[in-house]
Amino acid sequence: MTTATNAHTLSGDYALDPAHTRIGFVARHAMVTKVRGSFNEFAGTARIDGDDPARSTVEVTIQAASIDTRNADRDAHLRGADFLGLDEFPEITFRSTGVTWTGEDAFDLTGELTVRGTTRTVTVPFAVEGQATDPFGNVRVGFDGSTTISRKDFGLTWNAALETGGVLVSDKVTLEFEVSTIRQS
Repeated sequence: MTTATNAHTLSGDYALDPAHTRIGFVARHAMVTKVRGSFNEFAGTARIDGDDPARSTVEVTIQAASIDTRNADRDAHLRGADFLGLDEFPEITFRSTGVTWTGEDAFDLTGELTVRGTTRTVTVPFAVEGQATDPFGNVRVGFDGSTTISRKDFGLTWNAALETGGVLVSDKVTLEFEVSTIRQS
């Protein structure tokens, strides 16, 4: 059963459940469609402080090689020097710098996102999707959020001009987070 949520009911330490979490992205392709992808290997922790939500923390480490757009050739290109440069930058990281509750079940998570060795501050609005105890006795909390970033801000500038005008890959990329966490304490 899902219970009401707010910063106080969520207090505790959590780990991301990789089997029930999706860290994904969407980018425009050839100016006519969107390509969706995700990262399949990651780990993360969160500490929610209900008495002082500003002291809450989140850390996530993504294995960049786990990128998956359902196209092997495109994935190989994304892993290469034109994009993620895995030989030099095998991980994408996020470390929170602030949490601001914006409603009973909503908050903004601000932090330092590092991609390809470049760190920028990003803010992701999140909604708390619910809290429940699973059949194994684990307390689970679900979160959903997204934000849009500029690839160029992270040094991801490769592109190809199209004959009809425009470019092959959009600068704007939407990051999507469908997160399931398990309370650790």
